[in-house]
Amino acid sequence: MKYINQIDIKNKKVICRFDFNVPLDEHENISDDRRIRAALPTINHALDEHAKLILLSHLGRPKGEVVTKLSLRPVARRLSRLLAKEVVLLKDCIGEEVRQHIEKMQPGDVVLLENLRFHKEETSNNDEFARQLASLGEIYVDDAFGNAHRSHASNVGITKFLKNCAAGFLMKKELDYFAKALESPARPLVAIIGGSKVSGKLEALDNLVKKVNKMIIGGGMAFTFLRARGIETGKSLVEEELIDMASRIMSVAKELGVKLYLPVDCVIAESKDAKAETKIVPVEEINSHWTALDIGPATRLLFSEVIRNARTIVWNGPMGVFEIDAFSTGTFALAHAVANSHAITIVGGGDTDVAINRAGESDSMSYISTGGGAFLELLEGKTLPAIQALEECAQ
Repeated sequence: MKYINQIDIKNKKVICRFDFNVPLDEHENISDDRRIRAALPTINHALDEHAKLILLSHLGRPKGEVVTKLSLRPVARRLSRLLAKEVVLLKDCIGEEVRQHIEKMQPGDVVLLENLRFHKEETSNNDEFARQLASLGEIYVDDAFGNAHRSHASNVGITKFLKNCAAGFLMKKELDYFAKALESPARPLVAIIGGSKVSGKLEALDNLVKKVNKMIIGGGMAFTFLRARGIETGKSLVEEELIDMASRIMSVAKELGVKLYLPVDCVIAESKDAKAETKIVPVEEINSHWTALDIGPATRLLFSEVIRNARTIVWNGPMGVFEIDAFSTGTFALAHAVANSHAITIVGGGDTDVAINRAGESDSMSYISTGGGAFLELLEGKTLPAIQALEECAQ
């Protein structure tokens, strides 16, 4: 696979696929522009080379319909400010009007095409739609790691129609950090896996248990593992059909000498309500009518001790319902522990990213991945479709 600095883009029309799928508030203002800022190294390199830049992205899930509130207008405005130059938003991403505008572009000009997903052909990886996108430029650069696990027209199909394809600097950074984490990590390597369900992370758990030295399992998914150990968990989230699978993962960990840590106490409540009464109890004493919604103080201490001696930490998924203050302490405590460790710390997954930001520890992490699903699929040991497409284009 080639990278943007390994190909000649001087004065060329360069199609760049980014992931500008940023959160917007009710007034369509961007509330977090980290994904836009993450694209700046690639954009600035292209501008330094006097390329004519044609930017592609999606926003939200309009499902093939033109949804005004999902226009990329706010992204164009933010990019214009960050680059200190005009970024023109075109009304569509294909068509004669788009083509005519691009034909008039001068070196150093930047245009942003309208939301790719206003066309249903984008997500179905339609060849004709991909061909029309490709016809707009001479070189294709993919820097949308957050979308790399999707097989869409703008990141997979388009590579069939352009001979010169490359990855951007963000894609390189993501893959380099992943290699540091799982292919050649400094050890001990500790994986922290949280979130609500085992089912969404089963393959990641299966792959990680064979690579790590220690594994911490928290969040709602921990209670499927606790049930597999014969512990009653009240109304806590348990995936009954995966209890046997949880047992198998624990058995594999034991066989491989991997230390697997589960909560020893938790914060329980009668309901998932900010005003609900809460109690801290050992996991063996969860009230049959209550739900566990966060890890308790003994677990926070245990997990922090595990983290203390790590040299590489990979974290995906919160320890509880951190969006509600009453159940945020465990996740925030873990964020502080990871931030204060001397390890290479690699964090991925939208919820984890938000939690670390709320804990005020974003700047203390070695790397926060811009991809949720893509990061998880790498943890599962899968080849991402967009990466495969770039590799095949380079052959």
